[in-house]
Amino acid sequence: MTYQAPVDDILFNILAVAPGPHAPDVPAETRDEWRMVLEQSAVLVEQSIAPVNQAGDLAGATFENGVVRIPTKVREAYTAWTEAGWDGVSLPSRYGGAELPLTIGSATMEMMSSGCLALSTLTVLVQCAAPAIQAHASEALAELCLPKLISGDWSATMNLTEPQAGSDLGLLTTRAEPAEGDTYRLFGQKIFITFGEHDLAENIIHLVLARLPNAPPGTKGISLFVVPKFLIHADGRLGARNDLRCTGIEHKLGIKASPTCTMIYGDDQGAVGWLVGEPHRGLACMFTMMNRARLAVGLQGVGIGERAYQHAFAYAKERRQGRAAGFTGAAPIVAHPDVRRMLGRMKALTAASRAIAFFVAAAIDDADAADPARQGRGKAFADLLTPVFKAFATDSGVETASIGIQVHGGMGYIEESGAAQLWRDARIPPIYEGTNGIQAIDLVIRRVAPDGGAGMDALIEECRAMLGGVSSLPADRQRALVPAIAAASAALDDLAAATRWLAAPERDSDERLYAATPYLRLAAIALGACLLLKGAVAAARLAAMNGASGADYQSRIALAAVFADELVTETPGLLRKVIAPAPTPAMRAEMLELETAI
Repeated sequence: MTYQAPVDDILFNILAVAPGPHAPDVPAETRDEWRMVLEQSAVLVEQSIAPVNQAGDLAGATFENGVVRIPTKVREAYTAWTEAGWDGVSLPSRYGGAELPLTIGSATMEMMSSGCLALSTLTVLVQCAAPAIQAHASEALAELCLPKLISGDWSATMNLTEPQAGSDLGLLTTRAEPAEGDTYRLFGQKIFITFGEHDLAENIIHLVLARLPNAPPGTKGISLFVVPKFLIHADGRLGARNDLRCTGIEHKLGIKASPTCTMIYGDDQGAVGWLVGEPHRGLACMFTMMNRARLAVGLQGVGIGERAYQHAFAYAKERRQGRAAGFTGAAPIVAHPDVRRMLGRMKALTAASRAIAFFVAAAIDDADAADPARQGRGKAFADLLTPVFKAFATDSGVETASIGIQVHGGMGYIEESGAAQLWRDARIPPIYEGTNGIQAIDLVIRRVAPDGGAGMDALIEECRAMLGGVSSLPADRQRALVPAIAAASAALDDLAAATRWLAAPERDSDERLYAATPYLRLAAIALGACLLLKGAVAAARLAAMNGASGADYQSRIALAAVFADELVTETPGLLRKVIAPAPTPAMRAEMLELETAI
């Protein structure tokens, strides 16, 4: 099961599709540098990481006597990744990172996710913990932890979930008691901790949510702590094992080389930890990590979708079944219209997800810019679209991997083909880092309703400007885009109508919650359609400037057309779902006796 990193398409999205209206032009030497970085990452993933994906799935992580071991080939792949410095691509140079834009770091994360989704879960944690520590921890703690995290000598975790506290973190009970100096002692249990224990790094930095004595109830009483596996001396040397341990790992549907651990803190005198940020403000600190992780998890959806498409396309070109025009004897199944339709949908879903990914990553980069206009727009769009991207891209990854099995037919259901593993692995990103239903609630309740839909209206306005860019093209090329532009414009109309309905002051919370998931998908489809068209326009301009044949432009027109036919046709129905009334108690009683269950 080979993989070829789509470097050209990724770089095209970064340079031509992602930038906002205030973004400066990227100098030629910078473009060359970025290409070199992406090509180097591609070589590593193609040669050292992608080949271990199936072996890691077959062997899986193992647990024995408190020790978690990662399959040998996966360990070797991780060593190659960290020795080349890829965890630090977009992290601060003062701690050993390359400090390149987040768009470039996101590109390497997409490739890693295509190569081995299980291993990418560890790199996600490192790349997302570092910004949280930098933003909220003391300078002394940051100086101790960040260089080692960026180098790959240490890894990181996110410890939120407890048996009684999943998405509702207000229910967590892990406690932290003040101890000697500036330290605390932690006691409690955490579950579903990705790479909570393993043999890939010499130390593990656990970011743990816990309650201080006399903390207020609910989420307002949660604090954040750095709790290392091995204690750290002031000079950076490792000391004794901390009072924490893994008691077991989960037996999972997929990402089997990624251990999901149950962690116990404080069997004896308590696990030593350091407070990050202010007391009782831990959830706000943790969201620095979680929001970055949601971008990274969405990239996992893009990565698994890309690999599933490549895998299915390669099989469809080789597998011969049935008759088709132009072929003597059995034809390759790629010649059959329904197989082409499935492959087209896979490619369109992945392409739209990728375009949204780099649009969001560029917005996050813009939020740190000096230009106030660029900064304001970037922060607004990053906040608005992070949940949209996470949910749509991971749902698309699952759908694409499922279609990939269908393209393979019966062979897709056989593990040896590799298609089944891609679907099994793809099924977790829609669940972790906040389920996609929670992403939809976050979008509607925290980002759309409070400002009366103004943020979404601004996005719609910018999307309409993208569609208007076609007017600069020659007439023949404009005509080719007319159907897809009409579809995208109608989708924006549907999104605007849905936003007005949701943001209306007379809406109650149940109505908004019931509409949240279809509203998020409507927003993602409308944005994806516009970004694909923006790419087609940009490719057409490049072809005209370079006197080229326009093959890339033609393929991007086709991609926008497929997305319009396969996905944009959903938006009228999604609008109906948004404005449909929420079920009354009487209706719920008729729906599989849900009233009794509630």
